[in-house]
Order: sequence, then C-alpha cells, then structure tokens
Amino acid sequence: MRLSIGALALTALSGCGSVYYAINVNAAEAKLEQAREMGAEKAAPYEYYYAKEHLHEARVHASEASYGDAANLAETAETYAQKAIDKISSGKRGGDDPDKADKDKDESNGWEN
Repeated sequence: MRLSIGALALTALSGCGSVYYAINVNAAEAKLEQAREMGAEKAAPYEYYYAKEHLHEARVHASEASYGDAANLAETAETYAQKAIDKISSGKRGGDDPDKADKDKDESNGWEN
C-alpha cells in the first residue's frame, strides 16, 4: 500500500511540471508578442531577441520532457520581454527620440536637413 501511495504521489507531481511550464510559456509568449507589436525588434533588440531565444529553448526542453528547465527558460523569456516593453515605454515617456533630438539640434543651429 505504501508503494502505491508513493507511486501515485510521484505521478501527480510529475504532471505539475508540465502545467507550470504551460503557464510560464503562455505568459512569455504574450509578453513577447506585446513587445514585438511595440517595435522591440528595433527599439530593444537585445532584450527582444534574448527573450525570443529563451522561449525557443524552453520549447526544446519541454519537448524532451524537461519541464523544470523549460519553465525556468520561459520565466527568463518573460522577464526579458518585459524589459523590452519597459525600455520602449520609458523611451516614449521620456522623449528619448534621437531623431527628434537631432532635428531640434539642427534647427537651432540653422542647419537644414
């Protein structure tokens, strides 16, 4: 009886990893898509592609049933996708548009573009 309870507990716990992975990968996919829609490929390329590659690696690990590693990689992907979003958002709020700054500088010096 003790063995069957242990086997049942082990079976139940092994299923949790895939659920945890699924939650993390879905969250990471949503953040990455949001970052892409905001233009992260150009505005925050390091953060965007770092997140994208970690999401890819998460899927690879999940396909090998390594759900713990896959979930960790998906968490990292979500974190970096959020960093890309934050970087873009702070640039829009702070007025950090380098093209506009150059244009203003040129106009103040009397130069034409």
